[in-house]
Amino acid sequence: MLILTRRVDERIFIGDDITLCVLDIEGNRVRLGLEAPKDVAILREEVHHRYTGDASNDAHHPNSDKGKRSA
Repeated sequence: MLILTRRVDERIFIGDDITLCVLDIEGNRVRLGLEAPKDVAILREEVHHRYTGDASNDAHHPNSDKGKRSA
């Protein structure tokens, strides 16, 4: 895992066609903007688990669904 520190309005480029931008930081919440081609799926972790049926990771993140909106 690569760990980076970014400030608001700073970007991270992934390959030639994916951009991640830090939009806002408020307390322990970070708002991110992602730009990617339409054929690239972007899913939050809990939504990904619903699609794949993988509940094994839920034990590591017991509060993963709290306060989050569905995709």
